[in-house]
Amino acid sequence: YMVKPLGFELDDKHYKRAGLDYFPLSNIKVVDSLDEILQANKNATFYFASTKSKKTYADVDYPDGAFVVFGKESYGLREDLLKANYDHCIRVPMKSDARSLNLSNTVAIITYEALRQQNFPELQNFGELTGRSES
Repeated sequence: YMVKPLGFELDDKHYKRAGLDYFPLSNIKVVDSLDEILQANKNATFYFASTKSKKTYADVDYPDGAFVVFGKESYGLREDLLKANYDHCIRVPMKSDARSLNLSNTVAIITYEALRQQNFPELQNFGELTGRSES
């Protein structure tokens, strides 16, 4: 899910320009509010990414169908949302004097931990040598 306003375009032209060849494999739903997602998935587990959390992304178990909510790169998630869900807030550890990791890196780190816990479902998690040598 992605919550409006997005701050970028989701049309095919922009995806092609960004080189996202996996666009046809994605299942993106755009909604008007986070409440729509919460209401439509009442029985799901939600985690909220924030630099203000005491727990790290590696401290929790991600059940199948869990959601991780990320805020805008410039200011994160609303404080009232974080307070209401503080036990489900997670963070990526970083240096105390660093402002924050960028959003795409944070999404990748947390997503791959959740996938790792589930043994990388639907992903190829092995490699093969081709027999060719590189100089």
